[in-house]
Amino acid sequence: MRKTILIFGVLVVALLILFQLSTYSLVSGNTSIEFIIAGIAIIFFIIGVIINKKILHQKKGIPKEIDHEKIKSIGLSKREYEVLCEIAKGLSNKEIAEKLFVSESTIKTHVSNVLVKLDAKRRTQAIQIAKNLHIIPF
Repeated sequence: MRKTILIFGVLVVALLILFQLSTYSLVSGNTSIEFIIAGIAIIFFIIGVIINKKILHQKKGIPKEIDHEKIKSIGLSKREYEVLCEIAKGLSNKEIAEKLFVSESTIKTHVSNVLVKLDAKRRTQAIQIAKNLHIIPF
């Protein structure tokens, strides 16, 4: 988090310096406004390319194997496990019901069972517990 704040702080300071230099250059009459705008656009383009390469093309961590024995020891049925995976994808009860071709009340029952078996109070807490137990592929 500190690294991100530091990077954005440096970018803001560099941007302010760039604007001050362009203002000075414009006032002194050395360059026209079109050259200043083009220079700023090129610099932002370069910064965007650098950020794209660093953030979007980072190597992903090695996906951990799903612990099927843990799933059995918790007592999750196959359908409850499917519902848990769909919850982890961010789907609502209605969307899960449509995807699994069951009623919404059935999904509510499965969600309730999953929460009890994982000892969770909320869906988000259940997802976090499942991630910690390595039983969902995230």
